[in-house]
Amino acid sequence: MATRSEKERELECLIPVVGSDLDSPPSSKFSDSPAASSSHSAGREAFSKVIRSWAWKKFMTGCVILFPIAITFYITWWFIYFVDSFFSPIYTHLGINVFGLGFVTSITFIFLVGVFMSSWLGTSLLGIGEWMIKKMPLVSYVYSASKQISGAISPDQNTNAFKEVAIIKHPRVGEYALGFITSTLMLQKSSGAEELCCVYVPTNHLYLGDIFLVNSNNIMRPNLSVREAIEIVISGGLSIPKVLTIVDLQYMLSTRVGKFSIPEV
Repeated sequence: MATRSEKERELECLIPVVGSDLDSPPSSKFSDSPAASSSHSAGREAFSKVIRSWAWKKFMTGCVILFPIAITFYITWWFIYFVDSFFSPIYTHLGINVFGLGFVTSITFIFLVGVFMSSWLGTSLLGIGEWMIKKMPLVSYVYSASKQISGAISPDQNTNAFKEVAIIKHPRVGEYALGFITSTLMLQKSSGAEELCCVYVPTNHLYLGDIFLVNSNNIMRPNLSVREAIEIVISGGLSIPKVLTIVDLQYMLSTRVGKFSIPEV
């Protein structure tokens, strides 16, 4: 019996017990370790960050591309709808509901106003209207500012409010400001006469700005037209060329010989 019990014990040692470590494969034991689990989660988190970063960049790229297109279409649609609303109620009252007909009528009306105001009679009526507007305290200021802006982009070169584009040293040494020459004057001093240019430097698009009287010799004139400079101001400097060339001052002054005569003191 003793011999048999010893043999039974030996057989029990050879038979694996269910649920023991011998049943699980080595790979499962290795994968359940804390180091392997943390490494797996770190890799998954890094991959997730890469995907989120890639998706965010592509989303922002789409926004950058679509934003100016959406703004352009929105402003164009708003302008068409705004201009169309002037005459569309008239057509609606007549029973004609055609979108865009009011817009075409408004554009035609503006064209006819331009033709009429270019005539002698239109100019006379405009002068009378401006005289009446200038008598109104608040309205006269708004009208004068608006007329200055519209005159700056007028195709009539004789009525341009902005004569030339100027670069002056302002506000500190080493800093420059982009402005517009609106007029030229003579400053009489005991030492002689000095030619000054009235430079308008916009501070809030084109509607607000500062006026500086700068000596003509201290003004730099870049190779920019007035319309190009207006686009630079309105765009906040985004449309400014990469290289600006200063036009020779002697050449600019030679085109204005005879405009002012400096009297002798």
